[in-house]
Order: sequence, then C-alpha cells, then structure tokens
Amino acid sequence: MRFKKSIPNLITLGNLYCGFLSIGFAANGHFKNAAILIIIGMMLDSMDGRLARILNADSTLGKELDSLADIVTFGVAPSFLIYYTYFYQFGLLGMAIAGLFPLFGAFRLARFNISSNKTSINYFVGVPITAAGGILAVLTLFNYHIPNIVIAVIFTALCFLMVSKLRIPSLKEVPLPKYGTIVTIFFGCLLFVIYKGTYGKFPYLLYFAVPTYIFYLCYQLLKKIKNR
Repeated sequence: MRFKKSIPNLITLGNLYCGFLSIGFAANGHFKNAAILIIIGMMLDSMDGRLARILNADSTLGKELDSLADIVTFGVAPSFLIYYTYFYQFGLLGMAIAGLFPLFGAFRLARFNISSNKTSINYFVGVPITAAGGILAVLTLFNYHIPNIVIAVIFTALCFLMVSKLRIPSLKEVPLPKYGTIVTIFFGCLLFVIYKGTYGKFPYLLYFAVPTYIFYLCYQLLKKIKNR
C-alpha cells in the first residue's frame, strides 16, 4: 500500500530526471534529444497528478515535489536548450537572456502555489510553465529553419505570458494532458520521428514512452466514458 502511494512521486521524480538529462544532452550538442526529453517530461507531468487522485495518494510532499520538478524540466532545461541553439551567438548576454526564462517560470509557479483559485477547472492564470517550456522544446527541433528574430519574439512573449494575469482555458476535466501538452506531444513527437536524419538515433526510451502514454490516455478516456 505504501508503494502504491509512492507511484505518483516516482513519476514526478522521473519528470525531474528527464530535465536533468535534457540539460546534459544540450550541453553535449544533442539538441533534438534534449528537446524530446522535455516532451517526455511533459508526459510524466500530466500523469502524476491524475495518478495521485486515482490512487488516493494526494500529499503536500507530492505537490511541492511537482513544483521543483517543473522548474527544472520546463524552466532550466528549456533555457539551456534555447541558449545552446539560438542565444549562444550573443555570448554572456545571450546566457543572461536565456536565464530569464526560469526566473519568470519560478515566479509563475510560486504565485500558482499560493493562489486561492488554483483549483479552478475553467482556466489557468498565465501560461503554465509546462506549456511554455514545451513550446520552446518543439521550436528547437527546427533550430535551422526558424529565424532568430522569431525565436526571440516567442521567447520574450512566453516569459511575460507566464507571469501575466491572462486567463488560459484549462483542460483539467478532460482526460488529456495539461493545457499546451497536446500540441507539444503529438506534433513534437511526430515531427521528431519523421525528421530526416534523426530516426533511430535517440535512445529507445522515446519508443517506450510514447506508446505507454497513448495507452494511458486511452485508459483515461474509456474510464471517463464509462463513468458517464
């Protein structure tokens, strides 16, 4: 029973580890691998909370762990990736600019954690860091095809949108991942797999994670239909 209640936390730790591995891959020049690890982290992030509710294993520890994992996988890791693929040409200035992303993301997470309306099923206040980090990861899959000015504009917009008071529609009641993950998972993974010259070079973790995640989504959907 104790192990059963630990499953959501293990999923969250897997998310955190994906963030760490992404930073390592980015530092060694394997940018597409680093981006896919962030996307896999998004899969895990969308599963841990739902599993905690299914297993009746919600805990304060799990919630704090989730925030710590998010800031690494969707804050620090994307900022490293965006630096190594785009902002490196500006030297220390580029590194300083890339470092702003986790700062905005951390502020957004902290505000969410103390917000009295964070349990709303209708909307998020500001773009979730998961979605923002995932968008940057997908963009870096095509770092040779997107102009630097476009990336700079999107990067800046995401930073401010995370800390904005803009209400973003929530999909919490839908048996699918958090807002922004749907686009990132299906388009990001599909485009990566068919991207010329990259198929087969990524560790087999990708080919295990995607089918497992799709099975999980199907299970959630069938469960939702059955309950109705």
